[in-house]
Amino acid sequence: MKRIQILGTGCSKCKKLAENAESAAKELGLDYEIVKVTDIMEITNFGVMTTPALAVDGNVKAAGKVMSVEEIKELIS
Repeated sequence: MKRIQILGTGCSKCKKLAENAESAAKELGLDYEIVKVTDIMEITNFGVMTTPALAVDGNVKAAGKVMSVEEIKELIS
């Protein structure tokens, strides 16, 4: 099971990234779980200073932008 983590405080960009990540995982037919990380200290422990960010299985893949469904599919497949 892939663990897709959305790092952000819950702003509109964070919510859109979460929606796009879920769509990407569904389109790929992955067994996945979406986890929203909203605690600032936990986000900085990932080394992320700009949100929203996307991590897969604990590894940060992108930060500071809302990625498209297609971009996310490339990172999680």
